[in-house]
Amino acid sequence: MSETTAVERDTDELIEESQRAALRLANADEATRDDALRSIADALRANESDILEANARDVEAAEEMLERGEYTRALVDRLKLDAAKLGDIAEMVESVAEQADPLGRTLAARELDDDLELFRVSVPIGVVATVFESRPDALVQIAALALKSGNAVILKGGSEASESNRVLHRVIREATADLPDGWAGLVEAHEEVDRLLERDDAVDLVMPRGSSEFVSYIQDNTQIPVLGHTEGICHVYVDDEADPEMAADVAFDAKVQYPAVCNAVETLLVNESVAPDFLPGLVDRYEDAGVELRGDAATREVVDVGAATDDDWDTEYGDLELSIKLVDDVYEAIEHVNAHGSKHTESIVTEDRSAADAFMTGIDAASVFHNASTRFADGYRYGLGAEVGISTGKVHARGPVGLEGLTTYKYYLEGDGHLVASYSGEDALSFAHRELDAEWESGGK
Repeated sequence: MSETTAVERDTDELIEESQRAALRLANADEATRDDALRSIADALRANESDILEANARDVEAAEEMLERGEYTRALVDRLKLDAAKLGDIAEMVESVAEQADPLGRTLAARELDDDLELFRVSVPIGVVATVFESRPDALVQIAALALKSGNAVILKGGSEASESNRVLHRVIREATADLPDGWAGLVEAHEEVDRLLERDDAVDLVMPRGSSEFVSYIQDNTQIPVLGHTEGICHVYVDDEADPEMAADVAFDAKVQYPAVCNAVETLLVNESVAPDFLPGLVDRYEDAGVELRGDAATREVVDVGAATDDDWDTEYGDLELSIKLVDDVYEAIEHVNAHGSKHTESIVTEDRSAADAFMTGIDAASVFHNASTRFADGYRYGLGAEVGISTGKVHARGPVGLEGLTTYKYYLEGDGHLVASYSGEDALSFAHRELDAEWESGGK
């Protein structure tokens, strides 16, 4: 057996501290957690200059890496903070505090027999680890949601945001000094992450945010449940019954409003019957915005764009790039999306309700929209306060993961000396199994 390294010992100590903190934080009342969140928001505003100075150092280093071709423009853009964005982050933390308490909710209640009542009650998951790239605001979002949901969190940001992450973590830690030590831990080295991924005995959930290669690496190197998505290959389909002006606005917003994120559109599908009238104006609009366009053969008969390859239909650009394909009808659009999409977010623009229903029910994705930009797939916009990430899996949580996605449940049974032996044998009692309209209350009913 190999000898435990110093990094492994230090990481193990951090994990064990997180375990202890999780048990205590799970029993902190809602007022305590909300007050701590408001303290974080106040501290972010009070430490604006320190945070932005640290971020400026990260951005300066990233710009140098960009010049050497080692970073993309999209990554650098995601890295940047300014006063307005920091203000938005503080407001996000406050919005999490304003959300309903996800803990202690009675999800089901059942009477098994007289004075024998079973309750299913929402509780925290425990220790959650998040490994994310580039965006320092992700650190604050995830910490806020973890705190509100009573979970201890271990944070690992990308090296490109190390200065920002250290300052943000310090601000959060100092603002929550009254909470259990270790409720929010920070790791930085790759060796620490590797050790973290080995600790399926102590870490309950891993939430990666980043490139598809990055998330796949996490999934392939741990036995801990992973909540996330590997790619954001999203589509907008413009139906033959679409309002042209609406369709152009939706398709433009979905690509140009913020192209570096996972809910930006990567492929535009257009019904071939409307393409000659619809595409030329939209292509001009895209090109004015600097979008590099590619199309299939049918598209290039209508507009002058580059040729799309088979690989383009399976590519997440994360930048001002877009592929266009013409389809016969909504069913061909559905077939293309299910073959090439990443189960993230898809949208149809149409005034035909039957086509919309076919698309929305026929697409296998976490979010499917009608007459709306894919950019709405976001925890804050969904009213979740914020999100720890997007899940494209179907188990536990799906789509933008907010507070509910950071909870599980346990069963509480309230009895009065009941014995299983009473329900077997010749004179066995019978179970009532009657649904109750009742709430479990801490300290007894």
